Amino acid sequence: MQTIRYRSHPLRLHAGRDALANLGAEAARLGARRGFVVCGQSIANKTDLLDRVRAELGDRYAGVYGGVLTSSPLASVEAGVAAARDADADLIVAVGGGSAVVTARAVVILLAESGTAHELCTKYPSDGPPISPRLMAPKIPNIVVATTPTTAMTRAGTAIVDPERQHRLELFDPKTRPTAVIWDADAMMTAPPDLAMSAAASAFSGVATGLAVEGVNPIAEGDLRQSIRLLRDNMLRLRSEPADPDVRMNLAAASFLANRAGDAESRGAGGGFGVVAAVAHTIDTRYPACSHGAAYAIATAPGLRYNASHTSEGQARLAEALGAADSSLSAPDNAVRAADAIASFYESVGMPVRLSNVGIPEGDLPRIAQDAQEEFGIRRNARPVTGPEDLMPLLREIY
Repeated sequence: MQTIRYRSHPLRLHAGRDALANLGAEAARLGARRGFVVCGQSIANKTDLLDRVRAELGDRYAGVYGGVLTSSPLASVEAGVAAARDADADLIVAVGGGSAVVTARAVVILLAESGTAHELCTKYPSDGPPISPRLMAPKIPNIVVATTPTTAMTRAGTAIVDPERQHRLELFDPKTRPTAVIWDADAMMTAPPDLAMSAAASAFSGVATGLAVEGVNPIAEGDLRQSIRLLRDNMLRLRSEPADPDVRMNLAAASFLANRAGDAESRGAGGGFGVVAAVAHTIDTRYPACSHGAAYAIATAPGLRYNASHTSEGQARLAEALGAADSSLSAPDNAVRAADAIASFYESVGMPVRLSNVGIPEGDLPRIAQDAQEEFGIRRNARPVTGPEDLMPLLREIY
């Protein structure tokens, strides 16, 4: 019998046409007086979404920081902290996709904690496990108005980029999970289809590897199976029906389910697929031309193959969920079919599956392998990764 721990958090979700009309009531419920908006320049200057948010907040609107940048580089986050502090914010409203959501969470953390991002982030000593500082200061609440189906929307982890090292600074604080998430149909339609696809491609990787874990528990498995069905159907529809808001809503629901599955943890499960996230995070951080979703599309099938010797039963389950399994074959053979199906699906929706597809030089592979060692998930991979040299065969396959 499995031992399961399920961790939930208070959250109100509003979805549908004119769902943004709930923003004012959510701010009032929190007792907020100074709601401060964090978004990117496109939202601020090329859509009417900021005007709608301002109108819904009414007298509670305290200003906007419109300087969010892709991947949340440190300088842009620090500028947002200064702007929110000047506004005396007691509520942060993130408006946009993953970068806006992550930047907003980082702003919440750095407003409250006394240290710098470098001091507060997870450390990776060479002679021991990662060390994540406990961020104990009380945090002001945040609300997410999502424009893409990003899995960032309900997470507790926050990763911003140090441009000097071209590496992520990882911050973790469950108190920064949003109190409310809003999927407004018109807001969702402000995101270009390629941006929505990138977010969905990232979610697809997490769901696929979640299903492939040995010993996935029945609570998580239910959410993951529904999520992968929604992703497969609606990522294909996003290419053929980019103007259908139902597609965006379904993809957002899939990402929400993927995160909820992550809150149901099996003790003693056979290990995860940290190698996929470690490689994907490294390449999308170091190479801005490679989107977050593209990085995951490139890393997922090779990561499955890398772990196959340790997770064949789980990968056979994934093959079955994808409709790629053959009941007459062994688990290792069905694991091969799962990885092949993942690669084929990403190609079918126009996502790259090789590093060379996004212009990364072959000579950079050793640096990628080295950088990936400073990713939290690499220490929890089902197949142990003992150093950069272990990743070189995988990276050559990806190339």
